[in-house]
Amino acid sequence: MTTTYDVVVVGGGPAGATAATDLAASGRRVALLDRAGRIKPCGGAIPPRLIADFDIPDALIVARVKAARMISPTHKAVDMPVGDGFVGMVDREHFDEWLRERAAAAGAERITGQYVAVERDADGTALVCWRAGRDGPVERLRARLVIGADGARSAVARSCIPGGDKVKCVFAYHEIIEAPAEDSEDYAARRADVIYEGSLSPDFYSWVFPHGTQASIGVGSADKGFGLRESVARLRARTGLDRCRTIRHEGAPIPLKPLKRWDNGRDVLVVGDAAGVVAPASGEGIYYAMACGRMGAEAAERFLATGRAAALAGARRQFMREHGRVFWILGIMQYFWYSSDKRRERFVKICADPDVQHLTWQAYMHKKLVRAKPLAHVRIFLKDMAHLLGLRPVPR
Repeated sequence: MTTTYDVVVVGGGPAGATAATDLAASGRRVALLDRAGRIKPCGGAIPPRLIADFDIPDALIVARVKAARMISPTHKAVDMPVGDGFVGMVDREHFDEWLRERAAAAGAERITGQYVAVERDADGTALVCWRAGRDGPVERLRARLVIGADGARSAVARSCIPGGDKVKCVFAYHEIIEAPAEDSEDYAARRADVIYEGSLSPDFYSWVFPHGTQASIGVGSADKGFGLRESVARLRARTGLDRCRTIRHEGAPIPLKPLKRWDNGRDVLVVGDAAGVVAPASGEGIYYAMACGRMGAEAAERFLATGRAAALAGARRQFMREHGRVFWILGIMQYFWYSSDKRRERFVKICADPDVQHLTWQAYMHKKLVRAKPLAHVRIFLKDMAHLLGLRPVPR
């Protein structure tokens, strides 16, 4: 090995590709190691802030959602109009590849292969071991820094980061189908449906999201014994989407809690799903992965410039400073509201409140807790407490 990379990024999803792009654009020598052919199960929603912050072209947005429909266990539906904006929908098959190609255009060297391990050479420098195929010979990349962006249950995190093997996950499965030619009560090309029903998911939710000429129907659950495929089949049958041709299907674990530590105190850092940055309750991951990837790149720059391993811890500190409170609130929501159909029914009822709708969309679109309307927060708090205490009747 004659080449020493400044950074080897393991994993080419939104987090890894973003980190590789930023570092290569700053003049660093970067290798981006990624497996071929893997598509993450994902609803594909991206907020306007992501589109603006990461310069996403219109061509990648396959649908523009103008409303979300929240559906209760008794099939009560509450529509939440977005307002003047929209939620962009992307197909991860094409979106992720575009991000990897952008990294290559910025100067990152793309390598297709499977990560094996991190070893050390005689002077202690990291060697990223990989192979092109399952039975291929192991090759090595020498790196000053390794960034693990290899998804939930990251092999990099498990082998290099203290506590990296302790990740609580929701298991997600979805099917990509040909979208119906016309809108109906059960499907609309500009509406995302979120179904809170214990029979479809005992502890999370199911979804029907439009993707232009295609649609994603999926479900998540942390219950290992729950049949995800059977749940999606029931949802498709109930909505008439079982008559649409299935294009592909994917399943994978999704973490719902950030790791307590993202670096090894030396020369390894994890970002994205590998760091656990998927929002509880909503399961939103693309924006947080890309934001985490960018913060990881900034921490990497400080590390490479100074040689101080302590700089790597700055990625987690920055992320939790900006998004930790939101994750904490969403975690409480998931723990309480998703615990029974009775509570899910009340949760969907709360979603009909105009204050809740306004502040929810503002927080989602801009990725900040809204502080501009304190009285609205007070009203929501009082209404929420009324529901928690059972002072408001469950809708019939």
